[in-house]
Amino acid sequence: MLYLELTLTLPKKIEIKLRKESEKSGISIEEIALEALCKGLNEKMDPLDRAELYEKLSEKYINEADELLAKGDYIQASEKLWDAVALMVKAIATSQGVLISSHGELFSFIRKLGEEKKKSRTQKTFLSSKYITSKFLRRLVARRCN
Repeated sequence: MLYLELTLTLPKKIEIKLRKESEKSGISIEEIALEALCKGLNEKMDPLDRAELYEKLSEKYINEADELLAKGDYIQASEKLWDAVALMVKAIATSQGVLISSHGELFSFIRKLGEEKKKSRTQKTFLSSKYITSKFLRRLVARRCN
């Protein structure tokens, strides 16, 4: 699949709406914009292309996290890493014909995957990464506030 990276200049009102929808739904801004574009063009995305896109976005977020870590911005870096993990889970789900559109669906898929594969380790690893990220952020904020 050939990819086009695109930078959009948007009115502030649209940017704010995109960010709010992203926060509310747990879906990246890129995903929301792509869905709107596909809908506007009356085009459906092939599940394998969608899974590959999730992998590419995950790689992008990991690279951005590396840059943020180098700058000492640990909070933003941890958020990018969380997004990267979530997108990889979405890639797995999509390759199995499951479309995930919320945090709840993401956690449900992980639970289901752990049960189906009888690998509670998958579930534990994912859930512990979420726990570690939130714990890390709380400690970092507490240190900076003191």
